[in-house]
Amino acid sequence: MAKINTEKPSRKRNEKKISPMVVNSPKNVGKEKTEEKKMELVETKRLEEKGKMEKEKVEEKKTEIKEKDSKKAESKPKIVKPKKMEAVVNVKNVPISKKHSMAICDFIRKKNIDKAIEELEQVMIFKRAIPMKGEIPHRKGKGMMSGRFPVKSVGNFLVLLKSLAGNATYNSIEEPVIVEAVANMGVRPHGRFGRVRKKSTHVTLVAKSQTKKNSGGKK
Repeated sequence: MAKINTEKPSRKRNEKKISPMVVNSPKNVGKEKTEEKKMELVETKRLEEKGKMEKEKVEEKKTEIKEKDSKKAESKPKIVKPKKMEAVVNVKNVPISKKHSMAICDFIRKKNIDKAIEELEQVMIFKRAIPMKGEIPHRKGKGMMSGRFPVKSVGNFLVLLKSLAGNATYNSIEEPVIVEAVANMGVRPHGRFGRVRKKSTHVTLVAKSQTKKNSGGKK
């Protein structure tokens, strides 16, 4: 009796052997590279679309904010502040003499600001004296009896007049004239060991526009 072969055929025998040359063939390598390039292109397109969407969202938000701001501005009524009819400069405790400042106030009162500045600049150069009362030496000039050249006080007044002119231009006052010029005694602190009391003065200057009066036609 012949023996019957009952063994099952192994799969290894039936499987086809693939050579390594077939796996690493140039055709397969080229296919892999093309697939990678395709995937990269798809990803780049997707990222570009995302960026575009984000930019569009940002622009939409900006337009919404602008529209809201414009609506708020339209809803709120514009408050127009009334223009001031006068320019004021009020300074306290200026380190100058009260007597000199009172004489300067009398000198610049009822004058145009620019003219007052020009005349005080002449005082700084000792070409013009400020009239003063008391036992003071006489000076040359039209209508001048006695006067002095208070350079320190005049320098402080020039600063105040320039600030007054700036306030007048800000309030759009045409041809401003010094209507009020007042000097009062300020705080006088004691010097060293209380022997001397220092000088200080409060100064107030007011300017208004030059207008014609109805009666008589005078300014």
